Amino acid sequence: MRTIYKFLPVTLLSLAIIVFAGCNRSGEELSIDFEKYTLENGLDVILHQDMSDPIVAVAIQYHVGSNREEPGKTGFAHLFEHMMFQQSENVGQDEFFKKIQGAGGTLNGGTSPDGTIYFEVVPKNAAELALWLESDRMGFLINTVTQSAFANQQDVVLNEKRQRVDNNPYGHNNYVIHKNLFPEGHPYNWQVIGEMEDLFNATVYDVKEFHQKFYLPNNATLVVAGDFESDQMKALIEKYFGEIPGGDKVEDLDPIPVTLDRTKRLYHEDNFAKTPLLTMVWPTVEQYHPDAYALDFLAEILGGNKKAPLYKELVKEKQLSSRVSAYNYAMELSGRFTISVPANAETNLANAEEAVFDAFKKFETEGITETDLEKIKAGLETDFYNGISSVLGKSYRLARYNEYAGDPDFVAEDIENIKAVTIEDIERVYDKYIKDKPFVLTSFVPKGKMELSANNCEKAKIVEESADNVYKIAEVTQEGEEIKKTPSSFDRSVEPEPGPEPVVTAPEVWKTSLENKIKVLGIEHNELPLVQYSITMKGGHLLDPPNKSGVASLVATMLMEGTANKTPEELEEAIDLLGADIWIRADLESININVNALARNLNKTVELVKEILFEPRWDEEEFAIAKMKVINNLKRNAANPNYIARQALNNLLFGEGTLLATSTSGTVESVESITLEDLKNYYEKAFSPTVASLLIVGDVDKPTTDKSFRTLAAEWTPRKIAFPDLEVNTETPDSKIYFVDFPGAKQSVIRIGNLYQPKDHLEHYAAHVANYKLGGAFNGRLNMVLREEKGFTYGARSGFDLNGLYGSFVASSSVRSDATLESVEIFRDEMRNYRTGIPLEDLTFTKEALLKSNARNYETLWALQGMLRDIDEFDLPGDFIDREQDLLRSMTLEEHINLCQKFINPEKMYYVVVGDASTQLEPLENAGFGKPELISLQ
Repeated sequence: MRTIYKFLPVTLLSLAIIVFAGCNRSGEELSIDFEKYTLENGLDVILHQDMSDPIVAVAIQYHVGSNREEPGKTGFAHLFEHMMFQQSENVGQDEFFKKIQGAGGTLNGGTSPDGTIYFEVVPKNAAELALWLESDRMGFLINTVTQSAFANQQDVVLNEKRQRVDNNPYGHNNYVIHKNLFPEGHPYNWQVIGEMEDLFNATVYDVKEFHQKFYLPNNATLVVAGDFESDQMKALIEKYFGEIPGGDKVEDLDPIPVTLDRTKRLYHEDNFAKTPLLTMVWPTVEQYHPDAYALDFLAEILGGNKKAPLYKELVKEKQLSSRVSAYNYAMELSGRFTISVPANAETNLANAEEAVFDAFKKFETEGITETDLEKIKAGLETDFYNGISSVLGKSYRLARYNEYAGDPDFVAEDIENIKAVTIEDIERVYDKYIKDKPFVLTSFVPKGKMELSANNCEKAKIVEESADNVYKIAEVTQEGEEIKKTPSSFDRSVEPEPGPEPVVTAPEVWKTSLENKIKVLGIEHNELPLVQYSITMKGGHLLDPPNKSGVASLVATMLMEGTANKTPEELEEAIDLLGADIWIRADLESININVNALARNLNKTVELVKEILFEPRWDEEEFAIAKMKVINNLKRNAANPNYIARQALNNLLFGEGTLLATSTSGTVESVESITLEDLKNYYEKAFSPTVASLLIVGDVDKPTTDKSFRTLAAEWTPRKIAFPDLEVNTETPDSKIYFVDFPGAKQSVIRIGNLYQPKDHLEHYAAHVANYKLGGAFNGRLNMVLREEKGFTYGARSGFDLNGLYGSFVASSSVRSDATLESVEIFRDEMRNYRTGIPLEDLTFTKEALLKSNARNYETLWALQGMLRDIDEFDLPGDFIDREQDLLRSMTLEEHINLCQKFINPEKMYYVVVGDASTQLEPLENAGFGKPELISLQ
């Protein structure tokens, strides 16, 4: 499997994906046209025209990340990212999301150690709107950073840290690593999210000072990519950004490499972990350093496939882990080479560490072959095209190259550096940075399991909140907070008028059938020389034998573990040498064989799929490894509050232990009971062309598809498949709270839901529309109250889902532990109020947002294949998109109320809360649903 780039951060994806020039393996140039110029204020502008879809992406990369912070004031870059979405002088509170979504677009932002990026993707008639919004928060935001707005986002970010770090298994691992790898004062010594105390103590003055120093035109790159007229776009950019004054020059930081004078060994007893985790990290070099390329190759060769010595030692031979990874993380100032071993339950990490060094010896003995290098390089072309399959991908990557390499045209040099890596380079960097060199080792073990730690470890210094004493920002009123206006050459308070609505044409779907009743759906999309297809067989988890849930999932896994004529290593190598990806997954109702490849390699991938499908190897050794992996993942999930909440709700909806309540992966007990014979029996009774569909998109037409898949269809023996007769009871009793105790939890996970049965897919779509302003968008009521008004959570949402058996409604959030009761009441009350009707302006907003978003729905192969999957799964008519749009346009307020009354009833739902019972269980008796029931997952 090609995994060299899987673990790289955004800043390093350039090594494989962010390539815009160079040659493919046929000698043809891989390139993308762009124009770059600089405004007088220092803002770099890059334009790329792409007329294939009527959309435009706008991205701004600021050259400021957490590496510009200082000790005691950490987390500011990320905190200000949040502030940038609040309001600016000419855009009201929480209007950024509303305006872009109302135009049919999407937007977001992200902060890394080295930078912060913001983006919008909109229908082309809203491109000026995106420029207006981005320019207003670049040059006209600072006066709106009031104490009340700041206090709200402090709370939101504190909750994000709880959700992503404090309430997660191994969440503190990176914190411990960076504190010990990078010396005090080094810009990577702290995490992007910051430290609780710093976030709590931050002041408005602090963040304003940070903004004024770094959020400048001359410290940013603006990229516009998509369907626009160049001269008109240049005029708009000059209008909106040209008058924003530049500031003092922000000097690029020079690399700050680090070295260790000794190995540091640390342990942490993790309250949220069920299995131990070993991590070993060596200091390396910064991005674009000549050695960084060879270190990426070294990581892939050490741990990226079944031939890798780490896999052989830890997974296959010693069976200490079910998966192991190695990756090189080269950032702007320095880098780290990481080996991560999520160990099997009850595994002593001292043994895992010893096995890592045994793997190094194996690497030194076995060496590297030219085929190893060829496999890695073979995927570059496929990755290149996948990386530029959207206008956002193009704009995002051009911006980062410009800021971090100094030139968007650096790609030609970058790809040549990748292609130039030799065996000698890889061996050299191993000797220089890894072999016999000091490193940082962390042992994260389950609480009370110190005996599993690696040897000679010191206790890691981690400051944690207690469940009954959390950081909470004092509520600040907005009274008396005057916002001053910055002078402008034109009236920026006037929102730009949208241009003419773009003509959006749904792609043509062609249909055919192959021998043995295989249904084929396809969409020709020839912008890029890629093809993506899936062979979907109905059945999946539904055909698992009684009491043996997980068989279908293991069958899917084992099909990729070699064939009758190829060992697992040989099959993996054959796929990698094509630069392709082939993967198989089982879900509730199907098993799917998926392929992404260059169009010219279509026939070769089909031959491999035939071999995988018709000649499974059923290797006993690989089966034992696959079972071990599933079992250990299930044990890890048992410490994940979000997983616990999902499983608890499923038990209530379907009945504990039933097929529908059980995860597709099964349970520890069911998986332990599964034999290889069970998999063979499943394969014999569930695999048939009579229940198969081929869904194919990309640079391929119907005749080519017929020819490429003809022999596969003809050679596939049909079987009669018996499906179970399952009935789902969608009746829900009166609402009640069910509480799962998770001692010491910093947050409570709330998950509320019930089942429903729409009369058809169109009614399900109507329910989706009805939910939009409740919890289907960022500015839905649930998120606006729980996050933006109260600051209790990082996010809250609700939505409808549908499969072939039933529909479900779920509302969820992770909230600060001491806000559990009030958050449950808010969910209840917001749903109650929503059922009584919404204002006409909210329904109008919903219609415009969903109708206009169609311009973005057909851009990528993933989106097109998703469309085919819906058509296939629900047997949708050819005009289903027109029917949905007609329903949306004609929906009345009365119809909206009727849908909410029918499908959203807070008095008939299961309320699941996973949190600290000692502090949160008793208060929930006041929620109005009787005494909460304390439950546990068996």
